Amino acid sequence: MKQKLKQKNYIGFGVGLFLLLIMLAVFTLSVGAMKLPAHHTAQIVLGKLTALGNAAAGENLLTPFKANEIAVIWEIRLPRVLCGMFIGGGLAVAGTVFQAILRNPLADPYTLGVSTGAAFGASVAILCNVLWAMVLPVTVCSMATALVTLAAVIAIAQKSGGLASHNLIISGIIVGSILSSGISFLKMMAGENVSAIVFWLMGSLSSRQWSDVAIVAPIVTLCTLLAFYWGKDLDIMLLGDETALSLGVNANRIRLLYLILGACITAACVSVSGIIGFIGLVVPHILRFRFTPYNRVLIPLSALVGAILLCLADNASRLLCAGEIPVGVLTTLIGGPFFVYIFIRRKNYGSSSY
Repeated sequence: MKQKLKQKNYIGFGVGLFLLLIMLAVFTLSVGAMKLPAHHTAQIVLGKLTALGNAAAGENLLTPFKANEIAVIWEIRLPRVLCGMFIGGGLAVAGTVFQAILRNPLADPYTLGVSTGAAFGASVAILCNVLWAMVLPVTVCSMATALVTLAAVIAIAQKSGGLASHNLIISGIIVGSILSSGISFLKMMAGENVSAIVFWLMGSLSSRQWSDVAIVAPIVTLCTLLAFYWGKDLDIMLLGDETALSLGVNANRIRLLYLILGACITAACVSVSGIIGFIGLVVPHILRFRFTPYNRVLIPLSALVGAILLCLADNASRLLCAGEIPVGVLTTLIGGPFFVYIFIRRKNYGSSSY
């Protein structure tokens, strides 16, 4: 009876978070240099969606609005909002996964060096495009090098004794350090054009397009659903490899599966937005220690809370100052003190919590 009551509470909490996210999205679409009432914004979005299936009905809904109003909402703001929602949710889910499989409360989506790999690929693409007028797609190059980085980390860990958490973390540090040095070298080569690389590394949602949504949305959605589906196996794995094996769960296979899922989410998010820190560290902690340690509950709740937090941070980055602050800078300023708090309180976070 108590278990059913808890499940109802979690479902109600999740529904509340989803409704809050929808209201936040409508608010975000309505504010900016061009302000529109929320119901006008909702009508424009509904009209464009309706036009995809019924052009005449969609045109009727859009008739009261000017072409520039429709363009601002549909072509500029909505892709940015959707990218923020999927990236924030994806980073939070990846953080939940990595903290669980590494059994480390300070792990986040960037622990294994995947983000550094993505940053290296993006830096190479930006440098080639700026210096040699090439047309390398930054997002594709970033995602490709992120996945190659994961393969290198797994290979090194396997050679050093298997996919134990300490082997993975050390391998990630090694590969990440090498790639960080590579990024510094690329910055030096860029010379006076280094600002393009630096701005991307700061992390931003500005100028996102529908093509970016098409990259991040399906990958984050699919990987999150798969992570949720195997959530019970992840909970069992936290009891230890031997206990998991006795209960019919292959710990190495599940660990490898979640490594790939978490890395794919991280690669997709970083390739679109650059490096946005601390979402994946903060959100799982807020939920794990305040609500529940069970991953089948944590994963969907983390996705919703992460989406809300990044949307709020993006609103602050573009509305609070005359010039837009890269949202990655803002999340780091907020998340940094939280990281210090976790580090100081680390003696209270024993392995039994994971």
